[in-house]
Amino acid sequence: MSWYNEAVFYHIYPLGLAGAPKQNEYGEPVHRLNTLLPWIDHIKEIGCTALYIGPLFESVGHGYETTDYRKLDSRLGDNEDLKNFVATCHEKGIKVIFDGVFNHTGRDFFAFKDIQEKRQNSPYVNWYCNVNFSGNTEYNDGFSYENWGGYNLLVKLNQRNPDVQNYICDVIRFWVSEFDVDGIRLDAADVLDFDFMKQLRRTAEEVKPDFWLMGEVIHGDYSRWVNGSTLHSVTNYALHKALYSGHNDHNYFEIAHTVKYLQNMGDLDLYNFVDNHDVERIYTKLSNKAHFAPVHVLLYTLPGVPSIYYGSEFGIEGRKERTSDDSLRPALNLADYADAVEKNPCTALIAALGKVRQNTPALNYGSYAELMLTNRQYAFARDLDGVRVIVTVNNDDNAASMDLAAGNAAEYVGTLTGEKVSVENGRIHVTVAGNSGNIWVPAGDMPEYKPVEMNAKTPETTNTTVKADNADQTKEEAAATVAEQNTTPISQALKNAANTDSIKETVATTVGNSDCTANASEKAADGTTSNTTTASEPASEKSQITVDWSKSPEDMTVEELQAGILAKMANNGPVTDQMKKTVYDNIWHDSLVNWLKSFR
Repeated sequence: MSWYNEAVFYHIYPLGLAGAPKQNEYGEPVHRLNTLLPWIDHIKEIGCTALYIGPLFESVGHGYETTDYRKLDSRLGDNEDLKNFVATCHEKGIKVIFDGVFNHTGRDFFAFKDIQEKRQNSPYVNWYCNVNFSGNTEYNDGFSYENWGGYNLLVKLNQRNPDVQNYICDVIRFWVSEFDVDGIRLDAADVLDFDFMKQLRRTAEEVKPDFWLMGEVIHGDYSRWVNGSTLHSVTNYALHKALYSGHNDHNYFEIAHTVKYLQNMGDLDLYNFVDNHDVERIYTKLSNKAHFAPVHVLLYTLPGVPSIYYGSEFGIEGRKERTSDDSLRPALNLADYADAVEKNPCTALIAALGKVRQNTPALNYGSYAELMLTNRQYAFARDLDGVRVIVTVNNDDNAASMDLAAGNAAEYVGTLTGEKVSVENGRIHVTVAGNSGNIWVPAGDMPEYKPVEMNAKTPETTNTTVKADNADQTKEEAAATVAEQNTTPISQALKNAANTDSIKETVATTVGNSDCTANASEKAADGTTSNTTTASEPASEKSQITVDWSKSPEDMTVEELQAGILAKMANNGPVTDQMKKTVYDNIWHDSLVNWLKSFR
């Protein structure tokens, strides 16, 4: 087994967190990365053992239009800053992976600029896909080329070109030798050439023991990418969708079905998350903010590697806008969240889950077995070497009782509450508070395990205001928000708690029943609610869509793309209800475009 099998990830989008300008002027380095050094102790405090940070390297704007793979973005500092940052993480026992944007480059990348200058005579013409000197773009280069996602700002690399492959592999070698990085998250891995990924895997095995390759993949059979010859892991968008919609719809069948669907792909170490830099914050997505607790209990206990996106441990919001992702990538001041582990129930829960995860091997390596399933209650076991760990969640407002098959233990303890229950006739009978969850481990069987202490204290102030560029919130609004937060049910309950035992009980019963921040919106960003077919039912047929194959995928609507993908699937064999559901659940235009293009 490797370090990533036991990892709990923290995810940082550095240009956002550090408050970097939107556009790179390519001036003198500004050492903003150093302002993130205090976050390393925070990452460790909340029980995370690995950091995914990126994009990091010189780019034009948002970071995914790379112009120099060997130079830290000057808006963040210089290479010495990055070297020091990684070294500091390692000193704290935290592994680090970078964002590897190898599907495309920016227009200021040296190879593209050489083509602009020398045109057909450039030795780099074949570094990019479909360079056509009879065409043109809005940039008036006098030639056209294949882009990514319909954006000519992002020029698609020809990954089948051996020179490109060798160059990127040398970049990886440089990142390891210069910065001592431990792995790479591959951007847009679902459209990377498979032979190219095999070359990356060979390089990974060469540069460092247990060097980890994780790919961004949204749809499909993840085992196509996760295997012995390509990647170690991919992003688990299937579970991401199920976790929030399964709670919004009070439908644990969807989550349980998704787990079985993923298990049928094989024993894959998928990268689990509830939000990231591309999707809305989980606290925004949840119709009932109280579901923050059971959602995260599942994130940390279902098969896979859990990840927390920076700021979500505080219960902050973030809405995805049509024209900008800025609200998903805000600048935050860590000082505004001082003592959050003690004062913010959301943070306290995340920290507790991180510690439980680290001290419970069955959550990293154990097999999965469903124990109980209704729309509103769900229980499963993680079994390892004769040790059974039991997870219980409840999305109902009322407490629920569960009678569950136990392992070879006389007594179990709930790690989030300290409650102990005896095993009788091979079973435990537990009560799970409304909108809550618990992780039950054999009492005394794990010397590393210590009962979780929330140590919640009476908050004097609670500041969860997101500081983003061009924020519309006034000082008066911010003050009102803080004042409102100080009277949330959780904070009031904590004020009334008289001793440690009562605090533990209070957190156990209220962390799922109340907002972590007071200015939470009750609706999704677009004001809609989920109408996705539940996992317990076959995906319903949508009205017949005629695909105009004369259109480019970029010009198709979401519905046309979905219909086109199903048509392509049908050419390869029967299309099951689950396959239809997977397609219809994907509503991201760019992702669907890439999916349709992936058919050969």
